[in-house]
Amino acid sequence: MGERKEYKLGDVVNILDSKRVPLSSKERSTRKGSYPYYGAQGIIDYIDDYIFDGTYLLIAEDGENLKSQKQNIAQLASGKYWVNNHAHIVESNGKCDIRYICYLLNNMDISGYITGSAQPKLNQANMSSICVILPSLETQKKIADTLSILDDKIEVNRRINENLEQQAQALFKSWFVDFEPFKNGEFVESELGMIPKGWRVACINEVLEISKQSINPSKYPQDLFAHYSIPAYDNNKNPEKQYGKEILSNKFIVRNKMTLFSKLNPRIKRIWYVNEVEDNSICSTEFVPYIAKDSALSPFVYSLISCQGFYDYVMSMVNGATGSHQRFHPEDSLSYQIAFNHESVLKFSKVVEPMISQIMNNQQDSLRLASLRDALLPRLMSGEISIND
Repeated sequence: MGERKEYKLGDVVNILDSKRVPLSSKERSTRKGSYPYYGAQGIIDYIDDYIFDGTYLLIAEDGENLKSQKQNIAQLASGKYWVNNHAHIVESNGKCDIRYICYLLNNMDISGYITGSAQPKLNQANMSSICVILPSLETQKKIADTLSILDDKIEVNRRINENLEQQAQALFKSWFVDFEPFKNGEFVESELGMIPKGWRVACINEVLEISKQSINPSKYPQDLFAHYSIPAYDNNKNPEKQYGKEILSNKFIVRNKMTLFSKLNPRIKRIWYVNEVEDNSICSTEFVPYIAKDSALSPFVYSLISCQGFYDYVMSMVNGATGSHQRFHPEDSLSYQIAFNHESVLKFSKVVEPMISQIMNNQQDSLRLASLRDALLPRLMSGEISIND
């Protein structure tokens, strides 16, 4: 692996924080667009302009995650995007491979550089003083190239899933909004407009319900739970494994073929379909656990909860302060109306089910690849194994 040298992070990167521009949630609401708006933990919005054009490393400046590091604190951003003042922006000054620095920081304990207990913060001076041990630039690039192969495959899976989800949503709109497969038949008036004859207007509580089964994991301190939380969703939809003693509040029990919809800050659309769960699977009460009354209609329920019409309906009911404290009352969502025909819903579910199965398979493949990457990463960086090994 060659000689490894110790540096201060500030000695191997250029800091571009002066180019950051924060926007309030009100400002962002009037500037909706297609450019990602990054905060400490990734993309939090999309707006109509960008500051950065290229690939840079974003390092979280504040947030509770800085202490726990349950999610990555560093991420690469590419293309055109905006960055607020909750993330540092750095680039290589020629002495490091910025991808290697990203992997390294996410594999380090930086808690000693964090200030503040109520509001943890990694200020610029402390970030610059982080001690990093680096092999030669050539070795850094080899390691980053190797790990990037795994991350590239994970990204391919993500894009395939995004495409499959878009296809499923396009089919849902075609069947249940535009009624394209039925356009040669007779239509009748309804409170939703013209719908195919033989259909009717129904509230979604006819086909789904909100599960109320709950558990207090702390009563089972030695049991291991698969915790479907908001941070776990943001971490590549990877349920966190936790012992009951680590979970201090009641949770919903997660069952097969559930669709979890985040009621916390719903303007950030988080929808998590769970096909087959392991024992002791639970989810945060910040998720609404929707489940089909007939399991054969689960693909339809997932597509329904994911559709734009349902999302707009939920957003019309959001209450609370702006930002991350917005919520809606889950029971109110059950009054959402759709044009309904049981035979068509069943046929649609059969058409979409293979797409959802492929999405689930790709997610599991990505989790396996991430596990392999995370196992290799510390051994490569410590010099225990080399690329040739």
